[in-house]
Amino acid sequence: MADHQAVTLFIEWPLNGIDDNNPQDKSGSPMTTNVVLSKAENSPRLFKHRGRLRFRGLILGLMLSLWLSVAGVQAQTAKVRIAPALRTRNVILITVDGLRWQEVFGGVDVTLMDKDAGGIKDLPALTQRFQRETARESREALMPFFWRTLAQQGVVFGDPEQESKAVVTNGLNFSYPGYSEILCGFADPLIDSNAKKDNVNVTVLEWLKQKPGFENSVAAFCSWDVFPFIINETRSGIPVNAGWEPLTPDASLNLEGSEAVAALRELDEFSLEIPRYFPDVRYDFVTFRGAAEFLKAKQPRLIYVSLGETDDWAHAGRYDLYLDAAFRTDDYIRRLWQQLQSMPEYRDSTTLILTTDHGRGDNRIEWKNHGEKVDDCEYIWMAVMGPDTPHQLIRGTTVTQSQIAATVAACLGHDYQKAVPRAAAPLPVLP
Repeated sequence: MADHQAVTLFIEWPLNGIDDNNPQDKSGSPMTTNVVLSKAENSPRLFKHRGRLRFRGLILGLMLSLWLSVAGVQAQTAKVRIAPALRTRNVILITVDGLRWQEVFGGVDVTLMDKDAGGIKDLPALTQRFQRETARESREALMPFFWRTLAQQGVVFGDPEQESKAVVTNGLNFSYPGYSEILCGFADPLIDSNAKKDNVNVTVLEWLKQKPGFENSVAAFCSWDVFPFIINETRSGIPVNAGWEPLTPDASLNLEGSEAVAALRELDEFSLEIPRYFPDVRYDFVTFRGAAEFLKAKQPRLIYVSLGETDDWAHAGRYDLYLDAAFRTDDYIRRLWQQLQSMPEYRDSTTLILTTDHGRGDNRIEWKNHGEKVDDCEYIWMAVMGPDTPHQLIRGTTVTQSQIAATVAACLGHDYQKAVPRAAAPLPVLP
């Protein structure tokens, strides 16, 4: 069967609070729901009341009749929804390593605004840049593009104020397991370290690369040097430029003769001159600029950009530099989005998917850390904006990290979950 069809029929029943023998609301009419929950096998313990996606009842009386009987037989009717053709032709997936939901939704955490807990060097200057009278004002000062554009035009998950939960399901809450869950659509218990070992699982990037129209149109630019293993660059054939790897000699990018070469050569020279504060993570500016130049030169239909400084400055105990990195990251995303909208190949036909690999601790000490022994760092956030994603305020839902992979594919018109039954369902972001 094709990955998508022109007409799709839906009969929807509610997930909670309905008698299996009487799936009706108080008015006696069948109810509908647009909540989509993950099928991931490993649900976090904290969500004891998480709804389970189940089929309820039988599909009865569904018939489309084109026969008009002279005898007066009436055609039965059913609730039919015609799925519109998707406008999305391209997807840009961006992850921001270890950026807490606390800052995304609440702005500056005032409990960390000192030298002891946050390693702050210039408190007055930091306060002026990001601290405001209310949490909403503070979060907008910290991430203006996210809140003034993405949240206004798209969908945001994980806001506790709206009783929305976004969670990691791998139970480990650190990077390699998190990125594998994001890209593969399920948690693999055999991935339990950040070791540079090739991922045996096929990512949605690799799966889509095998589809017509994507053969040479998938790429990844990542700040952390483990990504060639997470994506399994050797097996997948996807060009993955990561860590302190130079950009211009990277033959897999196939940029020889393009206008991007001069700009990338300058980036390589810049990278050689600056101190390498993090030996396995390059500065996000280089990753961002590399991705931007590649977009202009090659116009890939699917590009993955992973930015990492937020996590590393948090581990270093520098809350000031962590906030600065979050602010810069938001601006890199703005600039990438504006670049895409300025190009006819991407304008009004590109979906942006944004998330993180894990949360962090929620006190003056553990904010620096994450992992299975750190409370509550399975809570994350995610957001989607694109031509097929109508703006809506998400309330009272639980979604999982494992739903990102199928969402990437669904936005491009492909059914990843059907091909990979272990994968979770797509996020509820398409009509």
